[in-house]
Amino acid sequence: MVKPKRYFAVRFTPDHEWINYDENTKTGVVGITDYAQSQLGDIVHITLPKVLEKFKQKDVMATIESVKVVGDIYAPVSGTVTDVNEEVHKTPEIINQEAEGKGWLFKMNIDNLDEINKLLDKKEYEKVVQESGH
Repeated sequence: MVKPKRYFAVRFTPDHEWINYDENTKTGVVGITDYAQSQLGDIVHITLPKVLEKFKQKDVMATIESVKVVGDIYAPVSGTVTDVNEEVHKTPEIINQEAEGKGWLFKMNIDNLDEINKLLDKKEYEKVVQESGH
């Protein structure tokens, strides 16, 4: 019997996005990392994608604005947006308070599950942050 591939729950991009994939619902919850929010400073505005909007991996999906800079948020994987976190749209500082929890940005159905396995696990992501000098 062939054992199915295991998909890791939380994966990271080198661009500081995270995705928490749920095998049961086939949905990924996406946000920016705690490290990213700490580098941005106080977040004042976010532009989220629209529900049913489709993206390819590495496409710009959203923009985030802090008192310091405006930055892009990239699709960690290819897929279709199924939900957005309206709370962060109304109160973007939630991202500063809980970037990897209540500060999630959107949910998406994933087109290619193999893309998840190519993302970084927690240790690999921490190494990327460390190597960037932080």
